[in-house]
Amino acid sequence: MKNRIQKKLGEDKKLLSIYFSAGYPNLNDTVSIIQDLEKNGVDMIEIGLPFSDPLADGPTIQKSSTIALKNGMGTELLFNQLKEIRKTVSIPLIVMGYFNPVLQYGVENFCKKCHEIGIDGLILPDLPLDVYKEEYETIFKKYGLINIFLITPQTSESRISQIDDASEGFIYMVSSASTTGAKQGLGEEQEAYFERIARMNLKNPQIVGFGISNARTFKQATKTAKGAIIGSAFIKMLSKKGKIGISEFIKTIKPLS
Repeated sequence: MKNRIQKKLGEDKKLLSIYFSAGYPNLNDTVSIIQDLEKNGVDMIEIGLPFSDPLADGPTIQKSSTIALKNGMGTELLFNQLKEIRKTVSIPLIVMGYFNPVLQYGVENFCKKCHEIGIDGLILPDLPLDVYKEEYETIFKKYGLINIFLITPQTSESRISQIDDASEGFIYMVSSASTTGAKQGLGEEQEAYFERIARMNLKNPQIVGFGISNARTFKQATKTAKGAIIGSAFIKMLSKKGKIGISEFIKTIKPLS
C-alpha cells in the first residue's frame, strides 16, 4: 500500500511543503497551523520537533525552536497534540528533527507512536545512512514510515546513488552548504547543482529546501525538482502576523489552482 507521501509525489504538479516548529509561536498552535496550511493548498507539512542544540538550523528556526521549548514543547506533548490530527487533515505529515530526542524516547516507541497518529515520514539529518540501514530500517518499515535523507552540493554522486537506493519517498535536496534561512534568489551555483542532480535521473523525486522564501525562489527550485520546502520565511511571517497571516503567505508563493 502506498504511503501518503508516495501518493502525493505521484500527483502531476509541483509540491509546496511548509516547515514550522511545533509549539511556536504558542504552545497549542501546532494543530491549527497544520489545519490552516492544508486549507490553503499546501501539499505536505514538516513538523519540527524542537531540540536544544539545532546545529543545522539558521537563526530564525533556532529562535522558534528555543521559544517552543520554553513554551513547554516536547516529544510526548507533540504526540498528544497530534493524536486526533487524521480526523481533520489528509495531506502527508513528516516529523523533522534531530536523532537525539528519538533515541531518548526509544526508536521503536517513537516509530510506533508516529504510526498510531498518522505520521508518514521522518527527516533526521544527523542519522547517518549506514547507521539507519544497519540498525533502524526494519523498525521504520515495520511502522510504515519513510525515512527522508538529505543531499547537499558537496554530496558525492556515489553517495547520492546510495541514498537514492535506500529511499522510498523523496530526496531532500539542500540548496546550499550553509545553514537554513530565507534568501531572495538562488544563484547560478545552485541552479547548476539542481541541473546536475536532474541529469542523474534518480528514481526518487527531489524536493529542495534551504533558502526558498518567495514565489521566485519556489519557481527556480522547482524548475528541475518536484517541489520545494519553505521554513524560515514562514516562521518569520508567523512571528510577525501569527496564524492570521497563513492564507496570504501561501497565496504569494503558490496561488491556489
